[in-house]
Amino acid sequence: MLARLERFFGVRECGSSLRAEAVAGITTYMALVYIVLVNPAVLAGAGMEAGAVMTATCLSAAFATTWMAIHANYPIALAPGMGHNFFFAITVCGPVAAGGLGYSWQAALAAVFVSGCVFLLGSFWGMRAHIITVVPAHLKTSIAVGIGLLIAVVGLRWSGLLVSRPGIYIGLGDLGSTPVLLSLFGLLVMAVLWVAGVSAAIVLGILATTVLGLLIGVVQFRGLVAWPPSMTSTFLALDFGSLFHHADFVSVVFVFFFVDLFDTVGTLIGVGQRAGFMVNGNLPRARQALMADAAGTVGGSLLGTSTVTSYVESAAGVAAGGKTGLTALVTAALLAGSIFFYPLVRTAGGSFDLGGGVVLYPVLAPALILVGAFMLQGIGEIDWHDRMQAVPAFLTIVMMPLTTSITEGIAFGFIATSFLYMAAGRPRAIHWGAHAIAACFLLRYLLT
Repeated sequence: MLARLERFFGVRECGSSLRAEAVAGITTYMALVYIVLVNPAVLAGAGMEAGAVMTATCLSAAFATTWMAIHANYPIALAPGMGHNFFFAITVCGPVAAGGLGYSWQAALAAVFVSGCVFLLGSFWGMRAHIITVVPAHLKTSIAVGIGLLIAVVGLRWSGLLVSRPGIYIGLGDLGSTPVLLSLFGLLVMAVLWVAGVSAAIVLGILATTVLGLLIGVVQFRGLVAWPPSMTSTFLALDFGSLFHHADFVSVVFVFFFVDLFDTVGTLIGVGQRAGFMVNGNLPRARQALMADAAGTVGGSLLGTSTVTSYVESAAGVAAGGKTGLTALVTAALLAGSIFFYPLVRTAGGSFDLGGGVVLYPVLAPALILVGAFMLQGIGEIDWHDRMQAVPAFLTIVMMPLTTSITEGIAFGFIATSFLYMAAGRPRAIHWGAHAIAACFLLRYLLT
Protein backbone atom coordinates (compact mmCIF):
# COMPACT_ATOMS: atom_id res chain seq x y z
CA MET A 1 0.00 0.00 0.00
CA LEU A 2 2.71 2.47 1.00
CA ALA A 3 4.75 1.54 -2.07
CA ARG A 4 1.75 2.24 -4.30
CA LEU A 5 1.24 5.66 -2.71
CA GLU A 6 4.91 6.43 -3.19
CA ARG A 7 4.75 5.52 -6.88
CA PHE A 8 1.39 7.24 -7.52
CA PHE A 9 2.53 10.59 -6.14
CA GLY A 10 6.09 10.30 -7.41
CA VAL A 11 7.48 10.87 -3.94
CA ARG A 12 11.03 9.69 -4.68
CA GLU A 13 11.17 11.52 -8.02
CA CYS A 14 10.43 14.74 -6.16
CA GLY A 15 13.26 14.10 -3.71
CA SER A 16 10.92 13.44 -0.79
CA SER A 17 10.01 10.46 1.40
CA LEU A 18 6.88 8.96 2.93
CA ARG A 19 7.92 10.18 6.37
CA ALA A 20 8.56 13.72 5.16
CA GLU A 21 5.20 13.84 3.37
CA ALA A 22 3.38 12.57 6.48
CA VAL A 23 5.07 15.13 8.75
CA ALA A 24 4.26 17.89 6.26
CA GLY A 25 0.61 16.80 6.09
CA ILE A 26 0.30 16.89 9.88
CA THR A 27 1.96 20.32 9.93
CA THR A 28 -0.50 21.71 7.38
CA TYR A 29 -3.40 20.27 9.37
CA MET A 30 -2.22 21.88 12.60
CA ALA A 31 -1.84 25.22 10.82
CA LEU A 32 -5.39 25.32 9.41
CA VAL A 33 -7.50 23.18 11.76
CA TYR A 34 -8.63 26.34 13.54
CA ILE A 35 -11.24 26.72 10.78
CA VAL A 36 -12.99 23.61 12.13
CA LEU A 37 -13.46 25.50 15.40
CA VAL A 38 -14.20 28.95 13.96
CA ASN A 39 -16.44 28.23 10.97
CA PRO A 40 -19.36 26.73 12.96
CA ALA A 41 -19.40 29.76 15.27
CA VAL A 42 -19.41 32.19 12.33
CA LEU A 43 -22.13 30.45 10.31
CA ALA A 44 -24.23 29.89 13.43
CA GLY A 45 -24.67 33.66 13.30
CA ALA A 46 -26.63 33.13 10.09
CA GLY A 47 -28.98 30.74 11.85
CA MET A 48 -27.29 27.48 10.84
CA GLU A 49 -26.85 24.58 13.24
CA ALA A 50 -23.24 24.62 14.46
CA GLY A 51 -22.88 20.84 14.61
CA ALA A 52 -24.04 20.37 11.03
CA VAL A 53 -21.72 23.13 9.87
CA MET A 54 -18.78 21.50 11.65
CA THR A 55 -19.40 18.18 9.92
CA ALA A 56 -19.87 19.91 6.56
CA THR A 57 -16.67 21.90 7.13
CA CYS A 58 -14.60 18.77 7.81
CA LEU A 59 -16.04 16.70 4.97
CA SER A 60 -15.93 19.43 2.33
CA ALA A 61 -12.34 20.26 3.29
CA ALA A 62 -11.35 16.58 3.18
CA PHE A 63 -13.09 16.13 -0.20
CA ALA A 64 -11.49 19.18 -1.85
CA THR A 65 -8.04 18.45 -0.39
CA THR A 66 -8.23 14.86 -1.62
CA TRP A 67 -9.19 16.16 -5.08
CA MET A 68 -6.14 18.46 -5.00
CA ALA A 69 -3.92 15.56 -3.94
CA ILE A 70 -5.07 13.09 -6.59
CA HIS A 71 -5.71 15.32 -9.60
CA ALA A 72 -3.15 18.11 -9.14
CA ASN A 73 -0.55 16.31 -6.97
CA TYR A 74 0.19 19.44 -4.96
CA PRO A 75 0.73 19.64 -1.16
CA ILE A 76 -2.04 22.25 -0.89
CA ALA A 77 -5.03 21.90 1.42
CA LEU A 78 -8.46 23.45 1.04
CA ALA A 79 -11.23 24.32 3.49
CA PRO A 80 -14.07 26.85 3.93
CA GLY A 81 -12.33 30.19 3.71
CA MET A 82 -12.04 32.90 6.31
CA GLY A 83 -13.60 36.03 4.88
CA HIS A 84 -15.96 34.03 2.71
CA ASN A 85 -17.78 32.80 5.82
CA PHE A 86 -18.07 36.35 7.16
CA PHE A 87 -19.47 37.58 3.85
CA PHE A 88 -21.95 34.70 4.01
CA ALA A 89 -23.05 35.25 7.62
CA ILE A 90 -22.75 39.02 8.09
CA THR A 91 -23.33 40.60 4.68
CA VAL A 92 -25.56 38.14 2.84
CA CYS A 93 -27.56 36.72 5.74
CA GLY A 94 -27.30 39.71 8.08
CA PRO A 95 -30.52 41.60 8.91
CA VAL A 96 -31.30 44.54 6.64
CA ALA A 97 -31.56 46.83 9.67
CA ALA A 98 -27.91 46.07 10.48
CA GLY A 99 -26.69 46.62 6.91
CA GLY A 100 -27.07 43.02 5.70
CA LEU A 101 -29.01 41.80 2.69
CA GLY A 102 -31.48 39.68 4.63
CA TYR A 103 -30.98 36.40 2.75
CA SER A 104 -31.88 33.13 4.40
CA TRP A 105 -28.88 30.86 4.89
CA GLN A 106 -30.54 28.41 2.51
CA ALA A 107 -30.55 31.06 -0.24
CA ALA A 108 -26.94 31.95 0.60
CA LEU A 109 -25.94 28.30 0.14
CA ALA A 110 -27.62 28.41 -3.27
CA ALA A 111 -25.54 31.48 -4.15
CA VAL A 112 -22.37 29.64 -3.10
CA PHE A 113 -23.41 26.68 -5.28
CA VAL A 114 -23.96 28.91 -8.32
CA SER A 115 -20.63 30.67 -7.80
CA GLY A 116 -18.92 27.29 -7.54
CA CYS A 117 -20.51 26.15 -10.80
CA VAL A 118 -19.34 29.33 -12.52
CA PHE A 119 -15.85 28.72 -11.15
CA LEU A 120 -16.01 25.12 -12.38
CA LEU A 121 -16.97 26.18 -15.91
CA GLY A 122 -14.41 28.98 -15.81
CA SER A 123 -11.68 26.49 -15.01
CA PHE A 124 -12.48 24.71 -18.30
CA TRP A 125 -12.82 27.83 -20.44
CA GLY A 126 -9.92 29.88 -19.10
CA MET A 127 -12.27 32.55 -17.76
CA ARG A 128 -10.03 33.08 -14.72
CA ALA A 129 -7.26 34.63 -16.85
CA HIS A 130 -9.67 37.19 -18.34
CA ILE A 131 -11.09 38.20 -14.96
CA ILE A 132 -7.63 38.53 -13.44
CA THR A 133 -6.73 40.87 -16.30
CA VAL A 134 -9.87 42.96 -15.79
CA VAL A 135 -9.23 43.86 -12.14
CA PRO A 136 -6.52 46.49 -11.45
CA ALA A 137 -3.69 45.25 -9.23
CA HIS A 138 -4.35 47.78 -6.46
CA LEU A 139 -7.93 46.51 -6.10
CA LYS A 140 -6.84 42.87 -5.95
CA THR A 141 -4.55 43.71 -3.05
CA SER A 142 -6.85 46.13 -1.22
CA ILE A 143 -9.78 43.68 -1.33
CA ALA A 144 -7.70 41.06 0.50
CA VAL A 145 -6.50 43.67 3.00
CA GLY A 146 -10.03 44.98 3.57
CA ILE A 147 -11.35 41.48 4.25
CA GLY A 148 -8.53 40.97 6.74
CA LEU A 149 -9.39 44.21 8.51
CA LEU A 150 -13.06 43.20 8.66
CA ILE A 151 -12.16 39.85 10.21
CA ALA A 152 -9.89 41.57 12.74
CA VAL A 153 -12.61 44.06 13.74
CA VAL A 154 -15.09 41.21 14.25
CA GLY A 155 -12.48 39.49 16.39
CA LEU A 156 -11.99 42.64 18.45
CA ARG A 157 -15.74 42.81 18.98
CA TRP A 158 -16.00 39.12 19.88
CA SER A 159 -13.23 39.62 22.43
CA GLY A 160 -14.93 42.61 24.04
CA LEU A 161 -11.99 44.89 23.28
CA LEU A 162 -14.29 46.96 21.06
CA VAL A 163 -17.89 47.73 22.02
CA SER A 164 -20.65 50.02 20.84
CA ARG A 165 -20.75 53.37 22.61
CA PRO A 166 -23.56 55.96 22.62
CA GLY A 167 -22.77 58.82 20.28
CA ILE A 168 -19.88 57.07 18.54
CA TYR A 169 -19.61 53.95 16.43
CA ILE A 170 -17.23 51.96 18.62
CA GLY A 171 -15.18 52.40 21.77
CA LEU A 172 -12.82 50.52 24.04
CA GLY A 173 -14.37 47.75 26.13
CA ASP A 174 -13.83 46.90 29.79
CA LEU A 175 -10.23 45.70 29.89
CA GLY A 176 -10.69 44.51 33.46
CA SER A 177 -13.47 42.03 32.71
CA THR A 178 -12.57 38.35 32.89
CA PRO A 179 -13.57 37.33 29.31
CA VAL A 180 -11.68 40.28 27.83
CA LEU A 181 -8.58 39.37 29.80
CA LEU A 182 -8.97 35.78 28.61
CA SER A 183 -9.03 36.97 24.99
CA LEU A 184 -5.95 39.12 25.58
CA PHE A 185 -4.20 36.07 27.01
CA GLY A 186 -5.08 34.03 23.92
CA LEU A 187 -3.91 36.80 21.58
CA LEU A 188 -0.62 37.06 23.47
CA VAL A 189 -0.02 33.28 23.29
CA MET A 190 -0.81 33.16 19.57
CA ALA A 191 1.34 36.19 18.81
CA VAL A 192 4.34 34.83 20.73
CA LEU A 193 4.05 31.46 18.98
CA TRP A 194 3.65 33.16 15.61
CA VAL A 195 6.75 35.30 16.16
CA ALA A 196 8.60 32.15 17.20
CA GLY A 197 7.70 30.58 13.85
CA VAL A 198 5.33 27.92 15.20
CA SER A 199 3.06 26.89 12.31
CA ALA A 200 0.28 25.73 14.66
CA ALA A 201 0.26 29.05 16.55
CA ILE A 202 -3.48 29.63 16.18
CA VAL A 203 -4.75 26.20 17.17
CA LEU A 204 -2.28 25.94 20.07
CA GLY A 205 -3.39 29.38 21.24
CA ILE A 206 -7.03 28.31 21.07
CA LEU A 207 -6.30 25.21 23.13
CA ALA A 208 -4.31 27.18 25.73
CA THR A 209 -7.09 29.78 26.01
CA THR A 210 -9.70 27.03 26.33
CA VAL A 211 -7.80 25.42 29.21
CA LEU A 212 -7.43 28.72 31.04
CA GLY A 213 -11.09 29.54 30.36
CA LEU A 214 -12.11 26.25 31.94
CA LEU A 215 -9.99 26.96 35.02
CA ILE A 216 -11.46 30.42 35.59
CA GLY A 217 -15.05 29.45 34.76
CA VAL A 218 -15.51 31.43 31.55
CA VAL A 219 -15.59 28.31 29.35
CA GLN A 220 -17.94 25.38 29.93
CA PHE A 221 -16.55 21.89 29.33
CA ARG A 222 -18.61 19.93 26.80
CA GLY A 223 -16.39 16.89 26.30
CA LEU A 224 -13.74 15.98 23.74
CA VAL A 225 -15.02 13.30 21.34
CA ALA A 226 -18.40 11.99 20.23
CA TRP A 227 -20.17 10.62 17.18
CA PRO A 228 -20.25 13.19 14.34
CA PRO A 229 -23.18 15.64 14.40
CA SER A 230 -25.88 15.06 11.80
CA MET A 231 -26.02 17.22 8.68
CA THR A 232 -29.76 16.68 8.27
CA SER A 233 -30.54 20.37 8.75
CA THR A 234 -28.06 21.62 6.11
CA PHE A 235 -27.64 18.77 3.60
CA LEU A 236 -29.16 19.76 0.23
CA ALA A 237 -30.93 22.65 1.94
CA LEU A 238 -30.24 25.12 -0.88
CA ASP A 239 -33.12 27.49 -1.69
CA PHE A 240 -32.83 28.66 -5.31
CA GLY A 241 -36.34 30.09 -5.34
CA SER A 242 -35.57 32.65 -2.64
CA LEU A 243 -32.16 33.39 -4.16
CA PHE A 244 -33.53 34.40 -7.55
CA HIS A 245 -36.24 36.54 -5.95
CA HIS A 246 -33.57 38.85 -4.54
CA ALA A 247 -32.87 41.73 -6.90
CA ASP A 248 -29.15 41.77 -6.09
CA PHE A 249 -28.49 38.04 -6.30
CA VAL A 250 -26.15 38.57 -9.28
CA SER A 251 -23.87 40.83 -7.24
CA VAL A 252 -23.87 38.33 -4.36
CA VAL A 253 -22.87 35.45 -6.65
CA PHE A 254 -20.28 37.71 -8.28
CA VAL A 255 -18.64 38.57 -4.97
CA PHE A 256 -18.60 34.92 -3.84
CA PHE A 257 -16.97 33.96 -7.14
CA PHE A 258 -14.67 36.98 -7.34
CA VAL A 259 -13.22 36.67 -3.84
CA ASP A 260 -12.80 32.92 -4.21
CA LEU A 261 -10.96 33.33 -7.51
CA PHE A 262 -8.39 35.76 -6.17
CA ASP A 263 -7.97 33.91 -2.90
CA THR A 264 -7.26 30.70 -4.79
CA VAL A 265 -5.02 32.17 -7.48
CA GLY A 266 -3.06 34.16 -4.91
CA THR A 267 -2.59 31.11 -2.69
CA LEU A 268 -1.60 28.80 -5.54
CA ILE A 269 0.98 31.28 -6.81
CA GLY A 270 2.30 32.10 -3.33
CA VAL A 271 2.64 28.49 -2.19
CA GLY A 272 3.81 27.40 -5.65
CA GLN A 273 6.63 29.94 -5.63
CA ARG A 274 7.69 28.95 -2.13
CA ALA A 275 7.69 25.25 -3.07
CA GLY A 276 9.50 25.78 -6.38
CA PHE A 277 6.59 24.56 -8.53
CA MET A 278 6.48 27.60 -10.83
CA VAL A 279 7.84 27.15 -14.37
CA ASN A 280 8.52 30.35 -16.34
CA GLY A 281 6.03 32.19 -14.13
CA ASN A 282 3.29 29.60 -14.63
CA LEU A 283 1.97 26.89 -12.34
CA PRO A 284 1.79 23.46 -14.01
CA ARG A 285 -1.54 21.69 -13.54
CA ALA A 286 -3.14 24.99 -12.55
CA ARG A 287 -6.44 23.91 -14.12
CA GLN A 288 -6.57 20.77 -11.96
CA ALA A 289 -5.77 22.81 -8.87
CA LEU A 290 -8.53 25.31 -9.63
CA MET A 291 -10.92 22.46 -10.28
CA ALA A 292 -10.30 21.21 -6.75
CA ASP A 293 -11.35 24.59 -5.40
CA ALA A 294 -14.47 24.74 -7.58
CA ALA A 295 -15.48 21.15 -6.81
CA GLY A 296 -14.94 21.78 -3.10
CA THR A 297 -17.18 24.86 -3.21
CA VAL A 298 -19.97 23.03 -5.04
CA GLY A 299 -19.71 20.03 -2.72
CA GLY A 300 -19.47 22.22 0.37
CA SER A 301 -22.63 24.13 -0.52
CA LEU A 302 -24.52 20.84 -0.91
CA LEU A 303 -23.28 19.67 2.49
CA GLY A 304 -23.96 22.99 4.20
CA THR A 305 -20.98 25.35 4.39
CA SER A 306 -19.61 28.47 2.78
CA THR A 307 -17.06 28.76 -0.04
CA VAL A 308 -14.15 26.30 -0.01
CA THR A 309 -10.80 27.72 -1.04
CA SER A 310 -7.07 26.94 -1.07
CA TYR A 311 -5.33 27.72 2.22
CA VAL A 312 -2.12 29.72 2.40
CA GLU A 313 -1.35 27.79 5.59
CA SER A 314 -0.32 25.01 3.22
CA ALA A 315 2.99 26.85 3.07
CA ALA A 316 3.69 25.52 6.57
CA GLY A 317 3.56 21.97 5.23
CA VAL A 318 5.76 22.93 2.28
CA ALA A 319 8.30 24.43 4.68
CA ALA A 320 8.20 21.14 6.63
CA GLY A 321 9.22 19.22 3.49
CA GLY A 322 5.95 18.51 1.66
CA LYS A 323 6.43 18.25 -2.11
CA THR A 324 3.60 16.07 -3.45
CA GLY A 325 -0.10 15.40 -3.15
CA LEU A 326 0.61 12.81 -0.49
CA THR A 327 1.04 15.70 1.95
CA ALA A 328 -2.45 16.91 1.06
CA LEU A 329 -3.84 13.38 1.34
CA VAL A 330 -2.55 13.11 4.92
CA THR A 331 -4.10 16.49 5.73
CA ALA A 332 -7.41 15.38 4.18
CA ALA A 333 -7.48 12.24 6.33
CA LEU A 334 -6.94 14.28 9.48
CA LEU A 335 -9.65 16.76 8.46
CA ALA A 336 -12.09 13.90 7.91
CA GLY A 337 -11.24 12.50 11.35
CA SER A 338 -11.97 15.87 12.94
CA ILE A 339 -15.72 15.20 12.69
CA PHE A 340 -15.45 13.26 15.95
CA PHE A 341 -14.34 16.31 17.95
CA TYR A 342 -17.56 18.34 18.01
CA PRO A 343 -17.63 18.47 21.84
CA LEU A 344 -14.26 20.26 21.68
CA VAL A 345 -15.71 22.66 19.11
CA ARG A 346 -18.61 23.43 21.46
CA THR A 347 -16.19 23.96 24.34
CA ALA A 348 -13.85 26.32 22.50
CA GLY A 349 -16.61 28.04 20.52
CA GLY A 350 -18.95 28.65 23.43
CA SER A 351 -20.25 32.17 23.92
CA PHE A 352 -20.13 34.29 27.07
CA ASP A 353 -23.09 36.56 27.80
CA LEU A 354 -21.69 39.79 29.23
CA GLY A 355 -25.17 41.26 29.72
CA GLY A 356 -26.84 44.18 28.00
CA GLY A 357 -27.11 42.23 24.77
CA VAL A 358 -23.33 41.80 24.48
CA VAL A 359 -22.23 38.24 23.66
CA LEU A 360 -18.53 37.43 23.46
CA TYR A 361 -16.50 34.53 22.07
CA PRO A 362 -13.33 34.97 24.13
CA VAL A 363 -11.59 31.78 22.95
CA LEU A 364 -12.10 32.22 19.21
CA ALA A 365 -11.76 36.00 19.04
CA PRO A 366 -7.93 36.04 19.20
CA ALA A 367 -7.80 33.69 16.20
CA LEU A 368 -9.82 36.16 14.12
CA ILE A 369 -7.58 39.04 15.15
CA LEU A 370 -4.43 37.14 14.18
CA VAL A 371 -5.88 35.89 10.88
CA GLY A 372 -6.80 39.50 10.13
CA ALA A 373 -3.20 40.49 10.81
CA PHE A 374 -1.99 37.82 8.37
CA MET A 375 -4.18 39.27 5.63
CA LEU A 376 -2.90 42.83 6.10
CA GLN A 377 0.58 41.87 4.92
CA GLY A 378 -0.16 42.84 1.32
CA ILE A 379 -0.86 46.48 2.13
CA GLY A 380 2.73 47.38 1.29
CA GLU A 381 2.18 46.24 -2.30
CA ILE A 382 -0.12 49.22 -2.94
CA ASP A 383 1.62 52.31 -4.33
CA TRP A 384 0.28 54.89 -1.91
CA HIS A 385 2.19 57.65 -3.73
CA ASP A 386 0.01 57.06 -6.79
CA ARG A 387 -3.21 58.87 -5.98
CA MET A 388 -5.07 56.97 -8.68
CA GLN A 389 -4.42 53.85 -6.62
CA ALA A 390 -4.41 55.32 -3.12
CA VAL A 391 -7.96 56.70 -3.03
CA PRO A 392 -9.77 53.58 -4.37
CA ALA A 393 -7.56 51.30 -2.27
CA PHE A 394 -8.30 53.32 0.85
CA LEU A 395 -12.04 53.27 0.21
CA THR A 396 -12.00 49.52 -0.46
CA ILE A 397 -10.09 48.79 2.75
CA VAL A 398 -12.01 51.04 5.17
CA MET A 399 -15.52 50.51 3.81
CA MET A 400 -15.47 46.77 4.51
CA PRO A 401 -15.06 46.97 8.31
CA LEU A 402 -17.04 50.21 8.68
CA THR A 403 -20.06 48.91 6.77
CA THR A 404 -19.44 45.28 7.84
CA SER A 405 -19.80 44.41 4.16
CA ILE A 406 -17.28 43.03 1.68
CA THR A 407 -19.63 43.97 -1.18
CA GLU A 408 -19.63 47.67 -0.31
CA GLY A 409 -15.84 47.78 -0.13
CA ILE A 410 -15.49 46.16 -3.55
CA ALA A 411 -18.18 48.45 -5.01
CA PHE A 412 -16.57 51.67 -3.73
CA GLY A 413 -13.17 50.52 -4.95
CA PHE A 414 -14.36 49.83 -8.50
CA ILE A 415 -16.46 52.98 -8.74
CA ALA A 416 -13.66 55.22 -7.43
CA THR A 417 -11.10 53.61 -9.75
CA SER A 418 -13.28 54.01 -12.83
CA PHE A 419 -14.25 57.59 -12.00
CA LEU A 420 -10.70 58.76 -11.28
CA TYR A 421 -9.22 57.25 -14.43
CA MET A 422 -11.96 58.78 -16.57
CA ALA A 423 -11.65 62.13 -14.83
CA ALA A 424 -7.90 62.08 -15.49
CA GLY A 425 -8.51 61.41 -19.18
CA ARG A 426 -6.96 57.94 -18.94
CA PRO A 427 -9.93 55.54 -19.20
CA ARG A 428 -7.92 53.07 -21.30
CA ALA A 429 -5.24 52.75 -18.63
CA ILE A 430 -7.43 50.07 -17.04
CA HIS A 431 -9.39 47.27 -18.71
CA TRP A 432 -12.82 48.20 -20.05
CA GLY A 433 -14.25 45.39 -17.96
CA ALA A 434 -13.33 47.31 -14.79
CA HIS A 435 -15.46 50.23 -16.01
CA ALA A 436 -18.32 47.82 -16.75
CA ILE A 437 -18.16 46.34 -13.24
CA ALA A 438 -18.09 49.84 -11.76
CA ALA A 439 -21.16 50.80 -13.81
CA CYS A 440 -23.04 47.75 -12.54
CA PHE A 441 -22.24 48.61 -8.93
CA LEU A 442 -23.23 52.25 -9.50
CA LEU A 443 -26.52 51.15 -11.10
CA ARG A 444 -27.12 48.96 -8.05
CA TYR A 445 -26.92 52.01 -5.79
CA LEU A 446 -29.08 54.15 -8.06
CA LEU A 447 -31.86 51.56 -8.20
CA THR A 448 -32.00 50.85 -4.43
